[in-house]
Formats: sequence, C-alpha cells, structure tokens
Amino acid sequence: MILSADGHEVIGVSDGKAALDYLKDHTPDAMLLDVQMPLIDGFDICSRVKRVARLREIPVILLTGFDDDQTRERAQQVKADDLIYKPLSGKNLRARIRSVIERNRTAPPGGN
Repeated sequence: MILSADGHEVIGVSDGKAALDYLKDHTPDAMLLDVQMPLIDGFDICSRVKRVARLREIPVILLTGFDDDQTRERAQQVKADDLIYKPLSGKNLRARIRSVIERNRTAPPGGN
C-alpha cells in the first residue's frame, strides 16, 4: 500500500516460484523480496536474477527480520542491492526504493 500510494505499480506474488514465473515475461524497475518466501527464498531468487543478463541490472532489495552477520553476508554473496530489516517504516521503505531505482537509472550498464 505504501508504494502504491507513491505511484509505483506493485505486483505481488505468493511465493518464490511465482516470482520467477513473473520474471520470465517482465522486467520490473526494482524487486522487494522477503528472505523467507515459500518454495524459493529471497536469497535464491536474487542470486538467479543477478545471473540472467536481461535481469541483472534490476535492483533487488531483500527484506528480513534477521539482523545478523550471516544474513548480511548472504545478501552480499547474492549481490542484493540493499537489505532492509523488519519491522520497517513507510518512510524508510520509500527512501530505500527511491534510492535503488535512481541509482540504477544513473548507473552505466554493468555498473552495479
């Protein structure tokens, strides 16, 4: 609701498999993935996205309730563009989404 209210078109999916199915035919401006998604977790989806030429420039933000070194390291390993901790505020979410989208629009291809 927060992002929709800011004018973003938000596509929600029920699980990781549905996210990957959506990406077969679509290239979103950014992705917000929960680390703990059913079927395929957010880390795995991010890793797969970053290995596909058509998708790798999409900014991926991981959302997690785990504030620990292992989670941060895993996010770096899968090349996530940002990591947001729950509970999140609307103000923080808006700023982070705006930041990754703007950074992606101004970065040269392959510059992430």
